[in-house]
Amino acid sequence: MTPEELLHDFARTRASLDGEEVTFWWSGDVYSSAPGEPYRRLFGFEGLNVARIEAGADPQDGGSGGYRMLSREAAFYLDPGTREILDTWEGKPVVHVWNDPANQKWRPFPVPRTVLGDQVCFSLEIPLAYPSPLPVADYPLNSADDTYRALELFQFFVPAAALAGDAPSMPATMSWTRRSPWLPWMEQGQRPGGLTFHCRGVKLGSYAEVPERTRAHIAAHHPEFAHAPEKWNEPNETSWTYFRKLHPR
Repeated sequence: MTPEELLHDFARTRASLDGEEVTFWWSGDVYSSAPGEPYRRLFGFEGLNVARIEAGADPQDGGSGGYRMLSREAAFYLDPGTREILDTWEGKPVVHVWNDPANQKWRPFPVPRTVLGDQVCFSLEIPLAYPSPLPVADYPLNSADDTYRALELFQFFVPAAALAGDAPSMPATMSWTRRSPWLPWMEQGQRPGGLTFHCRGVKLGSYAEVPERTRAHIAAHHPEFAHAPEKWNEPNETSWTYFRKLHPR
């Protein structure tokens, strides 16, 4: 398959070619690791992404055969036992994920694709390393390094029979793993170690299928996260830039 064909199929899996909004919902857990310490399940984790895609025309937006994905994503740290949304952790206020926007530009590329019997898996491995929005000199309690380093591992699974058709959107499930530093609000400073997020999720029929508790929390705090953005905007929000907005220096 050509890069254009692979991206076309991935776009149908991740979103919808007709521009309709698509909601992915996921659930999982967050584990700590540090030298000389046992692994600990610190939090449950539940979130969603509401996205729509546009076909690219300008080379800056992916060019012919490319796409822009406009999305917002919200996610919440949970008590690992009760699965209730946390307000505090070890006496510290919990800062949940409110990433607006969480946009992407996709140019045609050989998206990794593996046939697994009657399913096809698209996999994305994204190593990140860039100047931290939270320099250690300004945020000694909240930042581990002046360079933000993380690894994001995505897998999207789609029925091979559905992919053989021409529908604009495919039913899909996904898995997501992330290795990251301690979260800024955890106030771990430069303590060695970090976090592993391990989640799985599904493309829903609509936002209305998001669990009611989660929809109620979003409606009470940031109701705009029930929809994808109407217009392109940048730069993207992250947990680190959002924390900086809450605690400017």
